[in-house]
Amino acid sequence: MKRYDLRHLKDDFYGRMGELIESDLRVGEVGIFLFEVGDFSHIQKSADFIKELGHELMNSLKFNEVDWTIVVKKLDEESIKKKRELEAKKAEEKEKETPKKATPKAKTASAKKTETKKAK
Repeated sequence: MKRYDLRHLKDDFYGRMGELIESDLRVGEVGIFLFEVGDFSHIQKSADFIKELGHELMNSLKFNEVDWTIVVKKLDEESIKKKRELEAKKAEEKEKETPKKATPKAKTASAKKTETKKAK
């Protein structure tokens, strides 16, 4: 387990965090990253960033009034590939389950009869 203090980078810590994960952590090792919160958008952005890299975000918590800590586990390339395939499969299944919005089509015969009756 390694701890990295990125508070001195202010809002520009993503690149350095990614670099440290890829080059300084061993596969299976956990890194603890401390950064300055600022406007709180960095909390979600850091989680999204770790997800994009394919590693595991184990925890995200408030360290003090102005700082935030995330705990990341470095995964091997095989695990990252499997994780991405699983996420793609889940997204595909979700897309199939979501009902498509009805597009305006030609009216059915019964709908036409109903309109004709209403018009009379």
